[in-house]
Amino acid sequence: MIKPFRIDIPQADLDDLNDRLTRTRWPNEVADAGWDYGFPLARLKELAEYWRTGYDWRAHEAELNELPHFTTEIDGQNIHFVHVRSAKPDALALVLTHGWPGSFLEFLDVIEPLSRDFHLVIPSIPGYGFSGPTHERGWDIVRIARAWAELMRRLGYERYGAQGGDFGSGISMALGAVAPEQVVGVHVNYLPTRPVPDADIALSEADEARLDKVRQLMANRPPYQALQAATPQTIGYALTDSPVGQLAWIAERFAQWTDPRTPIDDERMLTDISLYWLTATAASSARLHHDAPRRIEPCPVPIGVAVLPHDITQSVRPLAERLYDVRHWSEFERGGHFAAMEVPDLLAEHVRDFFLTRVASD
Repeated sequence: MIKPFRIDIPQADLDDLNDRLTRTRWPNEVADAGWDYGFPLARLKELAEYWRTGYDWRAHEAELNELPHFTTEIDGQNIHFVHVRSAKPDALALVLTHGWPGSFLEFLDVIEPLSRDFHLVIPSIPGYGFSGPTHERGWDIVRIARAWAELMRRLGYERYGAQGGDFGSGISMALGAVAPEQVVGVHVNYLPTRPVPDADIALSEADEARLDKVRQLMANRPPYQALQAATPQTIGYALTDSPVGQLAWIAERFAQWTDPRTPIDDERMLTDISLYWLTATAASSARLHHDAPRRIEPCPVPIGVAVLPHDITQSVRPLAERLYDVRHWSEFERGGHFAAMEVPDLLAEHVRDFFLTRVASD
């Protein structure tokens, strides 16, 4: 049921990518546009040219193949995952879940520090990367969580923790809800806390400022999210047919969601974007914005939260504690939406502390 997997992109697909990049039909740009109209033309041309002439997929493919990759079928869907066992046989297992527009690549830099103390299972969300496109409705956060519970059962883990950001946060908390007897705790680096008008909770000025950021996000839904939630198939045509379209769509997120003090280098970003392009999963990954439930069952297991200053939204502790059993709360001084890529050592340290000291005795 579980099969070893090796990444081996056909050369014809790489040649096609090069050809399409060569034949890009560029739009014009108004003078001094900056970021006012979207991704700047000069920067995108720079990235596209490097993708075409300087970036070496085969080198990154070889490095990725040094990891132990596997696939299995769960609920009719192919599931790809990386499984790294700790040198400690009795180590707790952690399932690490990425978000959009990320991939399992998000966790490359935390594998070494976390595997000292934990067995690691790093799946690709159905519809993303090497899990391949989904083919039916209903692959929402809860269904994915149930698939993770089955994956961990097949791997022989009776107790385990979960960690994630972005969609990975929601999936991890849903996993705690669907498998509370197995999940010892959930650590997230993305936990939007909605305003509660009738709650009699005193908030500090800093918390009120964070809540204002949440209100702004709720009032002004980001364009990418609106498109992917409303018409993922429509935007999928453009992203699947044009590599420069896929490049701009994701590179804009990396540019806007990372802390300028902790940038993600172009090589890592292009590897992530290449993964979307080479697996043709732009449309299927976008469908998660359409299918994700607005409400899920409360997570009953202990929670750890890392708050990063440059994330797209913020967590307010007094509001989070109304809903969750918060055992660990970290205020990072740097970092943005892609915590495992931007501040891997810092994230690994806090994840380790949460699972080894805050929930180990439960």
